This record gives sequence, structure tokens and C-alpha cells, in this order.
Amino acid sequence: MLGAAALLAGCSDGRDPVLSGAAPGPSSLGALDSAAQAVNADLLRAAVAELADDSYQGRGPGTVGDRRAQAYIAGRMALLGLTPAAPDGSWFQTFELISVTAQQPATWTFSTAGGPHDVSQGKDFIVASGVQATTAEVEDAELVFVGYGIEAPEYEWDDFKGADLRGKVLLMLNNDPDWDPALFAGERRLYYGRWTYKFESAARQGAAGAIILHTGASAGYPWQVVQTSWSGAQFELPASAEPRLQIAAWMSETAVTQLVADAGYDLKELIESARSWNFAPVPLNVRTSISLTNQVERRQSSNVLGLLEGSDSVLKDEVVVYTAHHDHLGVGRPNFAGDLGDVIYNGARDNASGTAMVLAVAAAYRALAEPPARSILFAFVGAEEQGLLGSKFFSREPTVAPGQIAANVNFDAANIWGRTRDVTFIGKGKSSLDLVADTVASYQGRVVKGDQFPALGVYYRSDQFSFAKIGVPALYINGGTDFIDRQAGWGAEQMGAYIQRNYHQPSDELTDDWDFSGMVEDARFGFMAGWLIANDAVMPRWREGDEFEAARLRALAEVGGN
Repeated sequence: MLGAAALLAGCSDGRDPVLSGAAPGPSSLGALDSAAQAVNADLLRAAVAELADDSYQGRGPGTVGDRRAQAYIAGRMALLGLTPAAPDGSWFQTFELISVTAQQPATWTFSTAGGPHDVSQGKDFIVASGVQATTAEVEDAELVFVGYGIEAPEYEWDDFKGADLRGKVLLMLNNDPDWDPALFAGERRLYYGRWTYKFESAARQGAAGAIILHTGASAGYPWQVVQTSWSGAQFELPASAEPRLQIAAWMSETAVTQLVADAGYDLKELIESARSWNFAPVPLNVRTSISLTNQVERRQSSNVLGLLEGSDSVLKDEVVVYTAHHDHLGVGRPNFAGDLGDVIYNGARDNASGTAMVLAVAAAYRALAEPPARSILFAFVGAEEQGLLGSKFFSREPTVAPGQIAANVNFDAANIWGRTRDVTFIGKGKSSLDLVADTVASYQGRVVKGDQFPALGVYYRSDQFSFAKIGVPALYINGGTDFIDRQAGWGAEQMGAYIQRNYHQPSDELTDDWDFSGMVEDARFGFMAGWLIANDAVMPRWREGDEFEAARLRALAEVGGN
């Protein structure tokens, strides 16, 4: 076993062995090969098969299936000899959830210049309550098109232009301005393009409601994903004093096109008008009312936390956190994309696979002759599908000070199609973790690529985002697309087909055609990368000027770091 002392040898001059370019060569990782063998296809398959079994009922937050998943994960960590790491000394960092199930009306009526215009629930729109109350109501509100609904001073972009939007319903485009690399980030979607930002932005304007225009291109997934994800119980952490909408809705492109046409507008022309910094809100001369009766319940879920204590007397107070979310969508309506009759959203790839990978990585760490210098925290977070709620709670109530969290390594929706020549690092270019990833990839004979589908905004859609917001650099490892013994483009085709057929559908199940060889390699990649971070003399850092750098500097200052 190559220990921390050997790894850091030659760095007595204070240089960071990663940032200075003096990191160990790829051959140094050979000392981890024996432990890495603990990550194997049988281990991964067994965990996925267990968590994605129908008996877990889709692992919906606050359900029996959710608690059963938590118990399974805790049991696996106990067998590995990890230490329970929740604040009360148990495995479970429990947090409260508010479940709001809105009784959606069959039709929603808009008064337009052309007369009443009705849209149909499910086919045309999906609406959720924006308040944690038994009733959500919008009464005779004006509909206003606000373009992207973005306020971004750093880009001199303001879609609102000081308009009084209080009590109104805002029609908003998905995504963010993407036609100019010098404006926002071009094709790469930022948080400004996420649905969570859109609803938050509308609420800050005092709006009564917001409708996001769905297109397959702007969302990155088909309409049926909206149908399934936004039907049934919706979960949130308990509300605080933040501004709230009454209703939060999505509407299909076809429905919006017809609605604004009845109001005397052309949707394409409206969208084109939004592609300018001088855009101002457009009142559509449309009014609407809608009332939702809500079933409000309090439930609980838990992050499942286990710790491997580090071997260095000083650095063991710092941690590398591995994350995967253990939840999925539970039991809902039959698959909108087919397979009618199946109502269990098993979430085999999303994210029983990532959970299995972190469990396997934990087994690899336990197979080491000596733990790394820093401690390793394995955090299986809950309610991710509802807005990263488990990791958001952890970020609010961290069990370790953010300035003592060296990095986050996140797994979400693994490669199920085989080995690749590349590995995807979501967040490449943002932090000093680039060299760590390159070192491991070189050892594996692979190439690190950044987000290969940047328009999807994946960085802001998984749990590492919650850590980044409190300043923690993250290594979000995703499968590659350049598959060995496959023609060019085959990997992208498989991922596209998964999104169209199985993403957030009951058909996301473990099937006989899963190839675990790529998942094994990616999990071993995460194990070796985390080991390098855990043994590094200096904490990872964001690149100068990164959106999360200020939070990191504050977190380090709070613990006396640098």
C-alpha cells in the first residue's frame, strides 16, 4: 500500500502535489489495484437488483420503500465496518419533507382576444402548487411573456426591466441564452436555465404563478418526463420566508403556440424578441384563474451516512464525501411512453446504479491496508428527484464544516452499456480537480472529457450542486460515450434512447442486456480519484473567478484554512 507519506514525499517545499504538477504519475496508482478489485460486476449487479426490485415500490421519498432502501444501505455499510456518521450517532440524518399533492383540474381556461381557450391536463399542461397549503389559487391574473425570466447583472441581462409583475402569471422560456459563447456560456446551460431558477425568479418578482414552455430541445427530455415527474406528490423542505408562487406549471409547445395565437401573437416571434438584451415583458392580453385543492402531509426521509476515519492525525478531521441519491419517483401513473399497466418507477439506472457504485467504492476503501490520510464520508442522500432535497439539507446542516470538506465525488445514473475510451467529468475546467481526473484517466488508459451534452445543464441537476453552493469542489463522474468495439456515435444514441424511453418512467429497470464493465471501470476511477484527493497536501480549489470560488474562500476562512 502506498501511504500518504510516500505520496507526499518530495513536497516539503509546500507545493501542492496536484496543483504544482508534481502529482504522482499514473503508475503510482498501481498500488490501489488490489483494493480496486473489490469493485466488480457481481457486487454492482446485486445492489442494483436489490434496490430496483418491485418490493421497494420505486423508493419514493417518505415511503416504506424509501425506508427499506435506507435500511439496506446502512446494513451494507455496517457489514463493511464503517462508522455511523449522522449527528445522533446513527446511520440516518433524518430531515422533514412537506408532501403536497395537488388535485389538478381537467382543464385550465384562459380568456383571450379570441374568446375562452381551454387546455387539457396531462396532454397540454401540468401544474403543481407553489405553496405548502391546502389551497393554491390564482384569480383573474394577467398572463405576461417574460422571455427567459433571467436577471443576471454579470451579463448585463435583465428580462424584467422593472416591470410590475406582482400577482401576474409569467410565461417563461426554458434554458438560457445559448446562441453566443460570449453571452452566458453559449451552448452550456447555466443555473439560469434550470426550471428551479425559473420558478424562483418568478417568485422574486411577486408573481402569482409561472408557466414554463416545454420543448424537447430546451428541456433535454420529452414531455412525458414532465408528466411523470410533476404528477402526484411533490416534495419540498419546509418553507421559510422565501417568496413563493401560488402555482408552478409547465405547458407543451403545441399548447402555448395555440394559446398565444388566440391572443393575437406568434410564438416564434415572441421567442425571437426574447433573444435580445433589450427585451421587455410582453403583456399578452390574456387573463386566467385556477384553483388547486392540495393534500398536504409531513413525511420524513434520511441521508444515510457512513464514515471511514482517515489515518493522519491532523487531516482525518477533513473529509472527501462520496454521494449518490437513493430515492426515485415511487408509485405513480402508468408509463406515458408505453408499457401501460406498470406503475412502479424502479429507478434502476437513476439511481440504484450510482448507489451501487458508492457501496462498491466503500468496499474498495475497506480493502486497503491503511485508510487514506483524510476521512471518507459516504453519503447516500434522499429526495434528489424532488429538487436535490437531501443534499440541500446536508448543505444546510453539514456534519462536517464546509471548509473541512476537501471535495465531493458524485455518481448519478451510471454507464450500463460497456467500457469506454473516455470518461465524462461534469464540471471539468472549474477546479483543481481536473489534474486529479487526468491522472486517474491516464492510469486507466482513458481520456477525460467535459460535459458531452452541455445543453442539458447536468451540472445543476445532481447532488454535487448542493455541495458546490457551499464552496466544495466536486468531481461528478459520468459514463463516457466512446464505446470500445462500437461505431462512432453509438454511445450518444444509447443515451438519447434511454432519455426518450426510460428516463423517469417505470421502464427504468434492470434488464439482462446491462453491461456492467463500464460501470466497474468508472467506479474504480472514482475510488482512485477520491484516494488522491484524500492524500493531497492541499485542499482542492476552484479556478479563479469561478461562480463558487467566493463560497469556498468563506468556508475555508471559517475554519482557519486557506
